[in-house]
Amino acid sequence: MLNGSPRRACFGRAKVVDVAVVWEEAAVGKNNMAAVELEWIPETLYNTAISAVVDSYSRSRRDIRSLPENIQFDVYYKLYQQGRLCQLGGEFCELEVFAKVLRASDKRHLLHHCFQALMDHGVKVASVLANSFSRRCSYIAESDAHVKEKAIQFGFVLGGFLSDAGWYGDAEKVFLSCLQLCTLHSEVLHCYRAVECCVRLLHVRNGNCKYHLGEETLKLAQSFMDKLAKHGHQVNKAALYGELCALLFAKSHYDEAYRWCIEAMKEITLGLPVKVIVDVLRQASKACVVKREFRKAEQLIKHAVFLAREHFGHKHPKYSDTLLDYGFYLLNVDNICQSVAIYQTALDIRQSVFGGKNIHVATAHEDLAYSSYVHQYSSGKFDNALFHAERAIDIITHILPEDHLLLASSKRVKALILEEIAIDCHNKETEERLLQEAHDLHLSSLQLAKKAFGEFNVQTAKHYGNLGRLYQSMRKFKEAEEMHIKAIEIKEQLLGHEDYEVALSVGHLASLYNYDMSQYEDAERLYLRSIAIGKKLFGEGYSGLEYDYRGLIKLYNSVGNYEKVFEYHNVLSNWNRLRDRQFAVADALEDVNTTPQQTQEVVQAFLLAESLGHAHPCLG
Repeated sequence: MLNGSPRRACFGRAKVVDVAVVWEEAAVGKNNMAAVELEWIPETLYNTAISAVVDSYSRSRRDIRSLPENIQFDVYYKLYQQGRLCQLGGEFCELEVFAKVLRASDKRHLLHHCFQALMDHGVKVASVLANSFSRRCSYIAESDAHVKEKAIQFGFVLGGFLSDAGWYGDAEKVFLSCLQLCTLHSEVLHCYRAVECCVRLLHVRNGNCKYHLGEETLKLAQSFMDKLAKHGHQVNKAALYGELCALLFAKSHYDEAYRWCIEAMKEITLGLPVKVIVDVLRQASKACVVKREFRKAEQLIKHAVFLAREHFGHKHPKYSDTLLDYGFYLLNVDNICQSVAIYQTALDIRQSVFGGKNIHVATAHEDLAYSSYVHQYSSGKFDNALFHAERAIDIITHILPEDHLLLASSKRVKALILEEIAIDCHNKETEERLLQEAHDLHLSSLQLAKKAFGEFNVQTAKHYGNLGRLYQSMRKFKEAEEMHIKAIEIKEQLLGHEDYEVALSVGHLASLYNYDMSQYEDAERLYLRSIAIGKKLFGEGYSGLEYDYRGLIKLYNSVGNYEKVFEYHNVLSNWNRLRDRQFAVADALEDVNTTPQQTQEVVQAFLLAESLGHAHPCLG
């Protein structure tokens, strides 16, 4: 049959039966293989058949849609590889076609490639699909419950894909349409679906920084759970409490986030989806980090990394999610070098899955930018950090409005880097230009934070502290002092007097008094306070101690206390030796659960470490 041209053999008359014969001969025994291969295997009958179909796409388009979903997807992926994005967009913008493509779940990473390429090409496939689904839901509002249930289930898949791909606004529209269908019936099943829908809706609103709407979603979920409780039904709340923890964490309500992470951990049971377990462990770990419960955080995030790697694979976006949180833990326990390596791995995964102009890639760039900035702070080599900060901003501004809250942190990171570059610059004009650009970025970040969180918030306080440092570099010392004091006051009230964030601001104010305002007594008191907090939280080898020690050496030189100068030179030498021995692990990932515990063991170990006398917090 295939002695002549493959194209003529497969599509001599462009009949459906000819297509079917080819697949019978070419795809039998190949179908499963094709579903898991990342690369096209050259010179195989299956690939020859795929190429033949693509060559005659315009004549065979209708026949292609009758193929099994895995084979149909391979045809579309070939269109993508050949750069035929207009034709691919025409297919993916049809809801029925995309619904079938989504069923090829083992090719999801390849689907992300295609989808992102279409979005980059200007084909607004995400919004087209979301609008089409919304219209369909309005059409079936009067249909029977079975039809609505089928639509809701598809909406969860479609919205889940859009959420995973980073198109939160379109995913939100899909989940809102699902929620509307759920509320048309009062049956127990629809209450269950409504709770599940609220969890998904809360996730995308968290991701899109719509925190006020997230709170409304939480209250709605509680109302549906109350209805179920009246009928004697209970739902597992692990996912909901995990999203609540994420919401509170984002708003810097760290005490509440920590309390709810405990409740989420209590809800982890056998049979929960691995994705839910991984996400709860991630959120709980982050809550532990900001509460400086580092041992608990380490156990939780390492198990999350292990689970994600074993269940989803080392090239999956969910694995990259856990790596970003592992990098966050490492950065906060002062293992800066390893955090940079972990963030780079996470970015590599996200770029390989999503490509360039994607919000998930942007957040990974930002995390890597900041960790690189911290890592290279002493060396002054900020080229790599600046590249990633600018890349993050470029992507976010391409996708989102210019006043989106996600820009606040990216602009802040770039401003920090520009300030350090300006300080090391030997050209006065260039220095002033860089400092002014940093100033504009910091002010923009501050305004975004105040609009989202208000004045009395840790994020707002951080921006005040950053402005304080910048004003010091700009030799505006009174303005710098004012910003530092404001940052310290807010942080102390929210976090306590011995928190890491407080120590940072105290150290910065000490530096201002020491180097520029000659207020040596105040500077000495603040340096010693910053050192005490750093040692208490991180130990004698904490990296931030270097700047406090050097500041004290300069201070004691200035006041002529040479005995103290000698003392702190010795302290600094001992610190350097300690740093050389610290964090000798060559690869942080090698340290992740080489002898893994069972999930229930990790959960129980965490809960046993908590007081049994905690009252349950009040939801809503």
